Amino acid sequence: MWYLCVFYHRLLDYRKPEFESLADLFGAFGDKRSSDFNTQDKVLQWRLPKHHHPDSPFHFVHLASEDVARNIANRSILVKGIYELWGEGNDFEELEEAVKSYPDERKLPYLESESTFKITVDSFGKVLSLQEQNERIQGLSYIPFKGRVNLKNPDHNFWLMETDQNETNNGLPPVVKRRIFFGREIGGADRKLIPMYQLKTRNYLGPTAMDAEMAFLMANQAQAAPGKLVYDPFVGTGSILVSAAHFGAMTMGADIDIRVVRDGRGPDCNVWSNFKQYGLPMPIGLLRADNNLPPWRPGLKEVFDGIICDPPYGVRAGGRKSGGRKLLKGIVGPYTVPDDKRADHIPSTAAYTLVECVHDLLDLAARMLVMGGRLVFFYPVLREDGSVETHFPEHPCFKLVATSEQMLSSRYSRVLLTMVKTSLYTEELALAARIKHLEFRENHLKWLENGNLHSSVFSPADAESGDSKVSKESKPKYRGKYV
Repeated sequence: MWYLCVFYHRLLDYRKPEFESLADLFGAFGDKRSSDFNTQDKVLQWRLPKHHHPDSPFHFVHLASEDVARNIANRSILVKGIYELWGEGNDFEELEEAVKSYPDERKLPYLESESTFKITVDSFGKVLSLQEQNERIQGLSYIPFKGRVNLKNPDHNFWLMETDQNETNNGLPPVVKRRIFFGREIGGADRKLIPMYQLKTRNYLGPTAMDAEMAFLMANQAQAAPGKLVYDPFVGTGSILVSAAHFGAMTMGADIDIRVVRDGRGPDCNVWSNFKQYGLPMPIGLLRADNNLPPWRPGLKEVFDGIICDPPYGVRAGGRKSGGRKLLKGIVGPYTVPDDKRADHIPSTAAYTLVECVHDLLDLAARMLVMGGRLVFFYPVLREDGSVETHFPEHPCFKLVATSEQMLSSRYSRVLLTMVKTSLYTEELALAARIKHLEFRENHLKWLENGNLHSSVFSPADAESGDSKVSKESKPKYRGKYV
């Protein structure tokens, strides 16, 4: 059945990937494995309302059942609501004709005298006064509501939504003609999660803590759910695992800095206290571990259902690996820490470039994810002369199913990559992955290898191009694209 899906007008590239990940989680694709995305479009289909721009918050989506639609809407962060559309039109006369022609067998069960209802008037691109809202509600008198009005806890919610005709640039996606929608609400996002989990109220916070909204989006794309085990190899202060735990997943994390995972800022201000603050289940373990030297015993495979992380790629924080400069250069040999110093010993570390970090992450995920498990991580994109670098890391065990870009400056953005494990890990595939890694390192931008992404991002735009206005004209001129 076709439903009207209304998104919040923000993080536009993330809307459909999150929706489709949740659709797969809630069984919208039948008995297909989560890795089978080739036939997804045959089951879940999208189309735009008349005269709407692709970045419009209004979309029509075809789903298998109302239960699937409700589960997606109630779990999503970016879906404002999903509605059974009773009618639409360019004006109220056309809307009335459409609503009256909608089948009675679909309408009458929600108009009975024993039920309660509420009508909400909403708009996009303009603000309606309270008087205008009341006039629009009174204009729906042709709908035979028999129940009682209940504004706090109604049995059925109905929405009247309209867009403003805006051919001029007012900061919103262009809508050629005004469009009015009326329908019954199936479900809607709980945006109360965002202020509840916002970072400024967090007990233990680090300089690279993931924003709450983004952490929830990452958890949704990884399909965190009860009975699943989610791992973050760069756990930091635990922001990503907090969002996964909120959705019922078991969590586990690791970080190379033992002071973060063990000590924090005291017994009441650490990673564990963040979970205690929200009444969430504690992680089953937090390890001091190096992504370059995984601690897992040989032969251990397919443990995690999801791996979610924000690798250190050198903008806010640089990556580190075990060893130290002298050890890696062979100046000193391997050493054993005496037993009496192990409790407070902080191992030496050396620089860990992005290209090496990503290769190790993909290898870890290929080994440790179950079949159909998801790897969700951020990857930096650096623009040169206004162009966009779209060459992403690859691995023969994975299929890239979604890319969502968030622009952070005119020259730099980060892309959320969602990969699904489609093949079992073998030594042959590990060798093929190593070859892909070497090709990737040779053919990609220099900053991947020499670690100068920070200076590239924050250098003046005209230092290399000679044009301080580079790429400004190419940006869409409406809000939301870069939020």
